[in-house]
Amino acid sequence: MSWREGPSRASRTPRLSRLRSQSAAELRSERGSGRRSRGGRWRSGRPRPAGMVGREKELKIRFVPGQCELVEEDANIPNRRVLITGATGLLGRAVYKEFNENNWHAVGCGYSRARPKFERVNLLDSIGVHDIIQDFQPHVIVHCAAERRPDVVESQADVVSQLNVTASGNLAKEAAGIGAFLIYISTDYVFDGTNPPYKESDAPNPLNLYGKTKLEGEKAVLENNEGAAVLRIPVLYGEVEKLEESAVTVMFDKVQFSNKSANMDHWQQRFPTNIKDVASVCRQLSEKRMLDPSIKGTFHWSGNEQMTKYEMACTIADAFNLPSSHLRPITDSPVVGALRPRNAQLDCSKLEMLGIGQRTPFRVGIRESLWPFLVDKRWRQTVFH
Repeated sequence: MSWREGPSRASRTPRLSRLRSQSAAELRSERGSGRRSRGGRWRSGRPRPAGMVGREKELKIRFVPGQCELVEEDANIPNRRVLITGATGLLGRAVYKEFNENNWHAVGCGYSRARPKFERVNLLDSIGVHDIIQDFQPHVIVHCAAERRPDVVESQADVVSQLNVTASGNLAKEAAGIGAFLIYISTDYVFDGTNPPYKESDAPNPLNLYGKTKLEGEKAVLENNEGAAVLRIPVLYGEVEKLEESAVTVMFDKVQFSNKSANMDHWQQRFPTNIKDVASVCRQLSEKRMLDPSIKGTFHWSGNEQMTKYEMACTIADAFNLPSSHLRPITDSPVVGALRPRNAQLDCSKLEMLGIGQRTPFRVGIRESLWPFLVDKRWRQTVFH
């Protein structure tokens, strides 16, 4: 697939002219409107039009003693464009960062937490989705947005189905309309966990509603866009804004507060996977697809260290030189909440055969993710000094 050319320079002149003809006072008044982009650049409320690639003029703020002024400067804008949904979430942030730091023009969208860094888009609003895709003309769309908490899905089935299924199908249709490569993020929970490891060709059999909606989302995506990709991944961890963002990092408080015993699941086999690794796989897959249009369909990626939550917690304790004797392994299957597969290990050989992949050792990744949340500062000194 060759990179698509955006609109001609003539077709985008009016918008550029409007932006450049605004007075300094008008532009200064936009400071409170959430329309200032990173690096001091000013932009409109929507992403740049598709044609604005390569070397363009942008307005920047220059500070001099006693005043500030707006000046036009050359700005290099990468010609590869990627749109990330759910860019405010755990995985979406990592995907945005990965593309942005590797010569891609990345635009992220979110909803409740979008401003000021990302575009605010309600994925259930088909017109809004159509507009941002037509405006930005991405080459790649990475669809990270979803309700991923199994117990929440069980209690909000209708709303979750709209996001995980209906919105995904619509996004796939819009992507197909402009020839964009869509990566739909799915889950290992599409399998029942009785016969691992699972290849992409193995028959899914989800045990809970979350797995069912993600599987239905896969079908909706591939039915509406035969050139799309589905990327199934397991439990994630990484750089979190709060510990509750990940089913892995949320255990840290129980690990740290050793004055109270804590029950930890020692039944379900998990494969904790670093969000940086998934983000790298998304970028590698996208770049491979740009060279080879046959790259499509379903793929698996996962960390390769098998652990229960109890074993993760013990590894976390060891990584920070913390005691673990207060952690108690529970070997019975959980009786509360949505059903979980016991072992939904993913076979990742299909991506590995393409030369795609990246894996961070769990001990390394979890220390990097959790050290800002250490309560006892003395432990920081023993671990990092």
